[in-house]
Amino acid sequence: MSTTRIFNSSKFFQPTDGEPIRSVITESKDAVVVAWYIKPGQKIPMHTHPNGQDTWTVLSGRGEYYLDQTGTTKPIIAGDVVVAHTGCVHGVFNNGSEPLVFISVVSPADAGYQLVLSEDSLSSLHP
Repeated sequence: MSTTRIFNSSKFFQPTDGEPIRSVITESKDAVVVAWYIKPGQKIPMHTHPNGQDTWTVLSGRGEYYLDQTGTTKPIIAGDVVVAHTGCVHGVFNNGSEPLVFISVVSPADAGYQLVLSEDSLSSLHP
């Protein structure tokens, strides 16, 4: 049985003018490995993985990483490893002038996905 264990990440990045594309590199029951290419001005909305962890390795670029539902952010740059433990709000906005490129590892594969509305957007729904 031959299973691929080495991948060239550059073959998976998919620049787009619309929403960033989640490009799966490999998947098993243990984890999903995803390549992300986020253009300046694009974002991955705030979300959680209710049943698992999401770890990002930033290869190039910069962004503002969402830390909570209030929209608090912290800068991330190339070389950073960013961990969202089970249930932690996270996402990113590329506020730089270059693409934000990173690899995400979600573990386990069935960690789930839940979009999170910011407190600002929730307050606008209930005047």
